[in-house]
Amino acid sequence: MSRVTFISRMTVKAGHEAEFVRLCSTLAERVHATESKERTLFYQFYKLREPRRYAVIESFASEADEHAHMTSKALAELGPGIVACLDGEYVREYLDPFAV
Repeated sequence: MSRVTFISRMTVKAGHEAEFVRLCSTLAERVHATESKERTLFYQFYKLREPRRYAVIESFASEADEHAHMTSKALAELGPGIVACLDGEYVREYLDPFAV
């Protein structure tokens, strides 16, 4: 079982910020209420300092746990609305820890 962690950065269409924040906040609440903390290790949205720029950091205990999240009822219901708020596509960057 290997951990999966990534940051996704996105730009929101002008005038859609409030709807985007509402949908993402609802999604985060549902993730925290329904997904196991042992499987969904971290899930948080952020407002970046550039105008209309946002990010989400997600960390899952395994690829199977990421898949369960990506196919969850909450994401199926709220994801399309979130994507409709985006100006272009989001960029996902995987984060791999290194030994110290």
